[in-house]
Amino acid sequence: MPELPDITVYLECLAPRVLGRPLEELVIRNPFVLRSVAPSPAEIAGARVTGLRRLGKRIVLALEGERFVVIHLMIAGRLRWQAAGAKPPGKITLALARFPTGTLVLTEAGSKRRASIHLVEGEAGLEPFTRGGLEVLEADAPAFAERLRSENHTLKRALTDPRLFSGIGNAYSDEILHRARLSPLALTRKLDDEAVSTLFEATRATLLDWTERLRAEAGTGFPEKVTAFREGMAVHGRYGEPCPVCGTPVQRIRYADNETNYCARCQTGGRLLADRAMSRLLREDWPRSIDEVE
Repeated sequence: MPELPDITVYLECLAPRVLGRPLEELVIRNPFVLRSVAPSPAEIAGARVTGLRRLGKRIVLALEGERFVVIHLMIAGRLRWQAAGAKPPGKITLALARFPTGTLVLTEAGSKRRASIHLVEGEAGLEPFTRGGLEVLEADAPAFAERLRSENHTLKRALTDPRLFSGIGNAYSDEILHRARLSPLALTRKLDDEAVSTLFEATRATLLDWTERLRAEAGTGFPEKVTAFREGMAVHGRYGEPCPVCGTPVQRIRYADNETNYCARCQTGGRLLADRAMSRLLREDWPRSIDEVE
């Protein structure tokens, strides 16, 4: 799922292409993607784009008359920019937003349709999409610490909870925790002040570093390869590969459709975290430390 760095760069690349220009037409190719129609696509045709913003992991196009297009890419949704008149991709195209400068194409790979577009009126219409998460890049250390300790969760869950922190998901939370050298299963209220400070700095540094990398990658073009698994990541999506810090094979915890990647030496003092499925299957044969694996 595109997270804060990805969404930020999408918005930066959209700005020179759509700001101040009319949305000539919003074409819905798959009716499932459009979740609300007040106003309708016909009613916003011709309205100029007055602003762009991020709400968590959502992209918002503000139009004249306080009308908004809210796009949530979810896991497999992506944005593409095409020249006017270019043929969009086939079955994966969900919607087209046509501008005088080109066409913004919303696509979604796979068979599941999770990406969404909401059309709403007034700032009040955006309230349901505002989850209340702290914007870490706009916050200071005390605000971060207060939010982190407001509920007692594992660090992984806390960082990815949109009610606590805005725009952080599965991929960048792995990278943040590796940079901070903290276990994804450490409990928020058990962290001392030094660890919380380290986590705050790691969160800011990771988000800023990756935004800069993606910005440089896009250049004057439009982001083409938005993925949760990027070359240069320390642990996310790198199960079994060497940690760039210590060379130990990266480990993982798998659950549902997600997984948490971490380095046992850098983050957990050599202890392997229990994978619920495999540890239950192996029981007493489940290795307790990275030394038993290497």
